[in-house]
Amino acid sequence: MQVTLAAPWLDCDLGAPHRVLSWAPHRPGYQIAQHIQWRQVRNADLPADLDVAAWLAREMAGRDAVCLLTSRDIAHHHLARATVEDVTAETLATVGLSNAETVGARVDRAGRNWDKVLPSYGTINIAVKLSLPLSDTGLLEALSIATQARTAAIIAAGHRVPGGRTATGTGTDCIVVAAPPGAQDYAGLHTAQGEALGRAVFDAVARGAAEWRATIGPQSEG
Repeated sequence: MQVTLAAPWLDCDLGAPHRVLSWAPHRPGYQIAQHIQWRQVRNADLPADLDVAAWLAREMAGRDAVCLLTSRDIAHHHLARATVEDVTAETLATVGLSNAETVGARVDRAGRNWDKVLPSYGTINIAVKLSLPLSDTGLLEALSIATQARTAAIIAAGHRVPGGRTATGTGTDCIVVAAPPGAQDYAGLHTAQGEALGRAVFDAVARGAAEWRATIGPQSEG
């Protein structure tokens, strides 16, 4: 995984085409891709009447990549790597918690002047590369483990949303998992690939959350 920062773009080069699964705003679902990119945006870039999907498609013209959006300063990105047995997982994450939420509840943001206080929306964006070839089913389970690791890292960070609940993520998180195409259907917590993936995601998100809370975070906690 090679990372290049050229604001407003952050590029993650997987080194070769991989099978990719995500709910990214550009090229979601199952894809074949070598690059996963972040596009940093400001509030002014995304007015309320903008067709964001069409705008992003224009921005991505000539870029063969899956793309994520965030207003988090992409200079603050975090890398983590874990190897278990013969399986390696690499993670790139940017972490902002300005629109943090607790699963099963929503913050009432009506009347709050968020734009004057925080960069909205910071969000959590994650890209994970596994060395082990996976089937489409294996990628689906890997995505669930990455999501679980993200949530565990945010809970461990202890960030509070308005109202005092502990955050579990944000309202605009996005996760991308990538692996060489293969026949392995399993990537759960009992497997080397699940352990490596979970550890790498947890570590990268934990670092990002700690940095956010030490700088911007106190302004957004409830």
